[in-house]
Amino acid sequence: MKVTGRLADTVVMSIAHSLSNHFLIAMPALDDPNFHHTTTYICEHDENGALGIVINRPLNMHLAEILKHMDIVPSSDAISSLPVYMGGPVQSDRGFVLHQPSGNWEATLKVTDKIGITSSRDILQAMAAGEGPEKAIITLGYAGWGAGQLEQELAANTWLSGPASSNILFDTPSENRWTAAAASIGVDLNLLSSDIGHA
Repeated sequence: MKVTGRLADTVVMSIAHSLSNHFLIAMPALDDPNFHHTTTYICEHDENGALGIVINRPLNMHLAEILKHMDIVPSSDAISSLPVYMGGPVQSDRGFVLHQPSGNWEATLKVTDKIGITSSRDILQAMAAGEGPEKAIITLGYAGWGAGQLEQELAANTWLSGPASSNILFDTPSENRWTAAAASIGVDLNLLSSDIGHA
């Protein structure tokens, strides 16, 4: 069946679907200090906008500092020394945990059947006790886009995007996540010039 006319446009819109569970990879020319050379994991994307977590910007702090502010005592040095990331410029004083498995926490947005993002105290209490999720990235803040904003930025070649990989998200060293995410969609960022146009 061939779809034509207005119906075809509707189908195209639904195919250009949500970028949830995708990586947003900053183009080399993007010089916004919040996003220069970043990889962002998109947690939610719909007609109202998008929410993501930058996964390769470690801050000069560890989980112990967050736990101390919350009067939570970590059970081991390994937990205390977990890195904290700059998740984005929005609500940069608020903590978020991107984790796998998604589990059952008080305030969790389930991105997939396996991955969730949680902002409630209970997950940090569990992590401090050594009973948290198997894999986790702790961040302060998140990245947000208003309705249509991310689509406009993608059209302007600000970002590359591609399906997210749990291996890159949780197991790849943070300094390699930008190039690894691009490589996963067949792009060598070192070969991209700053004035690249549409393919």
